[in-house]
Amino acid sequence: MKIAIVAAGFSPGEADQLRRAMATFKRAGLVGGFRDKMISGMVSRGYERDFAERCFKQIEGFGSYGFPESHAASFALLVYASAWLKCRYPDVFACALLNSQPMGFYAPAQILRDAREHGIEAREVDVNASQWDCTLEPAGELGSVHSRHAEMAEDILGRRALRLGFRQVHGVAEDHMRLLAARRGSGYDSVRDLWLRTGLPPAVLEKLAQADAFASLGLTRREALWAAAGLNRAGDKDDLPLLRALAFAPLEPDARLPPMPPGEEVIEDYRALSLSLKGHPVAFLRAGLAAKGILPCAELARSRGVLPSRVTVAGLVLMRQRPATAKGVIFMTIEDETGAANIIVWPKIFEKQRAEVLGARLVAIAGEAQVESGVVHLIARKVEDISADLRKIERASAATPRARNFC
Repeated sequence: MKIAIVAAGFSPGEADQLRRAMATFKRAGLVGGFRDKMISGMVSRGYERDFAERCFKQIEGFGSYGFPESHAASFALLVYASAWLKCRYPDVFACALLNSQPMGFYAPAQILRDAREHGIEAREVDVNASQWDCTLEPAGELGSVHSRHAEMAEDILGRRALRLGFRQVHGVAEDHMRLLAARRGSGYDSVRDLWLRTGLPPAVLEKLAQADAFASLGLTRREALWAAAGLNRAGDKDDLPLLRALAFAPLEPDARLPPMPPGEEVIEDYRALSLSLKGHPVAFLRAGLAAKGILPCAELARSRGVLPSRVTVAGLVLMRQRPATAKGVIFMTIEDETGAANIIVWPKIFEKQRAEVLGARLVAIAGEAQVESGVVHLIARKVEDISADLRKIERASAATPRARNFC
């Protein structure tokens, strides 16, 4: 907008108003209101009227065509670059997205699911390996690419392991975690060692224990919580470390804590991280859901119009969106152990079931499957809050054989 300021005498505020008017994409819209001021301003500063009029026509033309076209070109370049990176280096792409959260439609659990489906190994948050941000590490045995992505398996160039960062842990501060990483050296050997070397409050260590971040020390979640809870909270934080160490009461003998059932491990992961690499909560409810005729989300995604028109799926609510341009329509994404499902809730249904749509953690949604441009959506007709079923997981998992990747 330099031409408006220098050549026509616009103030910075007026030039900004002209810029905003150009963004309305209207050929005969707000831009025309600046015509007389710009032309008269240029003429008064010695420019020919014909030249001033031609300058304004160029601005007018850019506002009606060039402005949206330039944005479309920029967006197309971003989409191409993102698609290329996701195809060739899904490890880098997933890591970058996780480190940029919160940023849009996809939750961290979805980003990780997609990465793992592309053969990327995901590793837990750990006090001896994680940084504040998620990082990439040398991969062990490469995972297999999911069948739905089989056609691009040969195009994947980067498949390093993705280590979750401390940023995924609820309730911890970045400066605390950066201090933890900086003082790690060759590694911590106990919860007490970490506390003494970092000076972090025991409450912070409890947050890490709740996130199962002490596995490299050979501690289960319960054992780490027990150790963190037993730290001496009475000492002054300004005491010298040596004096603090001498002030400890005699160490208690190790407690024999019962193992945490697999389902409870997964639930605790979701409470601490909003995701789990050990399993999915809905997997422990599948038998009961199947008995009610509730389908896995993957069957809906694969249906392409094959399923009966009216179906019911269930899953954890990952995302709710109500764009201003959608005229009151709610878009939901739910997820179970098989994948995600896209849900559309029309305004009439939302008004009737506002509490369920906005408040439920686990939902069962009945509706009609709709295929549009190859994408399957479920048009919701009934939304049921079944969050109470999450309390059944601990009991259900106690009778489930322990999976190989459970703690």
